[in-house]
Amino acid sequence: MRELYYSHAIREALEEEMERDERVVLLGEDLAEYGGAFKVTANIAQRFGDERVRNTPISEGGFVGVAVGAAMTGLRPVAEIMFMDFITLAMDQLINHAAKMRYMYQGQVSVPLVVRTPSGAGRAYGPTHSQSFERHFVATPGLIILAPATAADAKGLLKAAIRCDDPVVFLESKVLYGRRGPVPDGDEVTPIGVARIAREGEHVTIAAYSRMVEESLRAAEALAEKGIEAEVIDLRTLAPLDMETLAASVGKTGRLVAVEEGCLTGGVAAEIVSRVVAECFYDLEAPPKRVAAMDLPVPASPGLERAVIPDAADIARAAAEVVAQG
Repeated sequence: MRELYYSHAIREALEEEMERDERVVLLGEDLAEYGGAFKVTANIAQRFGDERVRNTPISEGGFVGVAVGAAMTGLRPVAEIMFMDFITLAMDQLINHAAKMRYMYQGQVSVPLVVRTPSGAGRAYGPTHSQSFERHFVATPGLIILAPATAADAKGLLKAAIRCDDPVVFLESKVLYGRRGPVPDGDEVTPIGVARIAREGEHVTIAAYSRMVEESLRAAEALAEKGIEAEVIDLRTLAPLDMETLAASVGKTGRLVAVEEGCLTGGVAAEIVSRVVAECFYDLEAPPKRVAAMDLPVPASPGLERAVIPDAADIARAAAEVVAQG
């Protein structure tokens, strides 16, 4: 085990997969010489050349469309959207084309496409550079949605995504780029669709993903000081959701808090709660709770941004309330 930055783990995954399979190509804005907005792809172009690392015009719809076509005709493209907010410009290409091609052509074509994108808030970038749009893609059949919370999973899940024959939206928290964590040596691939028990507990299940796993673990430590042992589930994959792990945890604890960085209304946490209530109703000892961002545009002010986005204190409070109700 080595310690790597989350961003460096992603870069290592890209380099290893490009070395392993010459069909893997990268494309996006300022991706080559500049190394991307967050320097994730720094020096990859120098190693693999401009045929396989392509700068694109500022046209998300254009280059994601190119990536869909490239995937259908034999390549394994990895496209980078500079900020997740800009993925709205490629919604047609992802939702109406990439997600549906395999079904429209009865399995005669596949779309082995990965769209990487930095998501979420935490850096005071304002309302158009801080959003979490995963809810739109989780609700789209045909897309796989991955949201790693650790450096090890950032590498392992990206390798799995690149090898997958279906289109993948790969979420990378901007805040996590600078976090370090242990990463296994060698060709370790994290399986798609399998959640991770980040912390075991017996009183309440906290289900989270991406940066909110870190906040949930902090909340669990605070709760433990009050005698409440929280089990933290790192979902890792949002679609398909690992209901087996969630159901087993809720069956043990009898309580659920679902956490996301996106807005409360119509979010991923709402889907998790709905599924758990439908499938685990008789295991529940208290009504589940959701912890999410306020239904507001993300403020540019750091203080206001912190007020809008959930944190460990919000999660701990919700978990304590659920335990008190049981």
